[in-house]
Amino acid sequence: MTDVRYVLAIDLGTSGPKVALVSDRGDLVGDGFAPVDLHLLPGGGAEQDPNQWWDTITKATRQVLADQPVAPESIIAVAVTSQWSGTVAVDAAGQAVGNAIIWMDSRGADQVDDLAGGRVRFQGYDPRKLRKWIRLTAGAPSGSGKDSIAHILYLRDRHPDVYAATATFLEPKDYLNLRLTGKRAASFDSIALHWVTDNRDPNAVAYDDELLGYAGLSRDQLPELRPATDVLGGLTEAAAADLGLPPDLPVVMGTPDVHSAAIGAGTTPDRSAHLYIGTSSWLTCHVPGKKTDLIHSIATLPAAIPGRYVVANEQETAGKALEWLAGILYPGATDLRPVYAEMNEVATTVPAGSNGVIFTPWLYGERTPVEDDTVRGGFFNQSLDTGRPELIRAVFEGIAFNSRWLLGYVERFVKTTLNPIVMVGGGAQSDLWCQIHADVLGRTIRQAADPIMVNVRGAGLLGHVALGRITWAEIPSLVSITRSFRPNPAHKEVYGPLYDAFRQIYKANRGMYRKLNRKTGLSGDE
Repeated sequence: MTDVRYVLAIDLGTSGPKVALVSDRGDLVGDGFAPVDLHLLPGGGAEQDPNQWWDTITKATRQVLADQPVAPESIIAVAVTSQWSGTVAVDAAGQAVGNAIIWMDSRGADQVDDLAGGRVRFQGYDPRKLRKWIRLTAGAPSGSGKDSIAHILYLRDRHPDVYAATATFLEPKDYLNLRLTGKRAASFDSIALHWVTDNRDPNAVAYDDELLGYAGLSRDQLPELRPATDVLGGLTEAAAADLGLPPDLPVVMGTPDVHSAAIGAGTTPDRSAHLYIGTSSWLTCHVPGKKTDLIHSIATLPAAIPGRYVVANEQETAGKALEWLAGILYPGATDLRPVYAEMNEVATTVPAGSNGVIFTPWLYGERTPVEDDTVRGGFFNQSLDTGRPELIRAVFEGIAFNSRWLLGYVERFVKTTLNPIVMVGGGAQSDLWCQIHADVLGRTIRQAADPIMVNVRGAGLLGHVALGRITWAEIPSLVSITRSFRPNPAHKEVYGPLYDAFRQIYKANRGMYRKLNRKTGLSGDE
């Protein structure tokens, strides 16, 4: 075992960074975590402090290194993955100018409306611009205002002082790489949600002058572009001192969370699918070609794997809905782990179907398969007999109904039945939730080992590929599956009508939601 080597993998999630050492055999050593604050602001704002990101990463890293008897010389690289679709404004000295705007922030909806529109519109877009975006990028800026380009244009219009002080706009992962190496660069995959690159060759993604012109941006405001598997540089003296690692240790470009999950789930072959249930959720796989479903907000974007695309989609609220309910049912709880365990146990006391109660998880709008920033969540079909157990199980089931809604469009998109599906993220820690998804989706669900560490594992394995320690083809054999959950035929008749009602709830109420919650932006129709 003396030849085992490790990558220090950092996963900056919305709740905070996870850090672990990932071996070239797929094993995880250590588990460091530190929470970060989330600042929700009026008008759809969502921000975090980049300096707190760094402070918590250094704390978590030192915790891992202190707790694990790993020889320093066996650590061969650092690799970062992070929340995607965020923006850090960085000045010429490399310092963050104010808070980072993260993926939840929708304040740029007005700016996207102006960017996308013209004298003639199709689904909110100038047809000429839309053709260009789809031809080059496979997608277009989201009317929700939550893409990176929306954040930048929001800063330009509403915070001109920040915009003027900014030398470079960076994604969260790429900002952390700047802190690690002193170098400003974005990977071919992380830059995609700026919608200013030609993605037709996933191995040679490049800025496009016309797309930059649409946004009113210049190339010098954005970082250079490099493959996810490139070695960006070595740790600076300052970063090495903060982390407790040797200077000049190689830092791999890394990849956003959607992409690292696809690697960490072991789903690197084409059309091998994983379902991620975390704060948000997505269902995706790798494919060899570029494609777009504009109506249902599904597109292919460059993957971390050379020559491949990842099917991009996102459902806005998944595990966050369970956290929201926990805050209501268990007020004052500071450690949610025992709360989630109790909620899981309570949900098992209710039969499949939650005695007819349906929960819609659209607490922060929705992106896929409808782009609708005005839709909202709620419980339906309660009676005087409805209690806490029904409400809890209905949340588990409502998120699974939302996953099924997405599944049909993704399978149509990739022209393949996705079965089995590897389930990862915090939600995959629950055997009950895995079984509910198997029953609702009608697919075998494979529960990955250490599912909450899927992004850390993915970043670490990518690092080993970058340094030539392993190949992409070896990765599925390096990811362990804890258990498989097969659909229970008895539950099909229960969930079928409830799922139909779930879909009908959206159709019947979307107009009302628009009237109640309409501000700005583009809301999609089914």
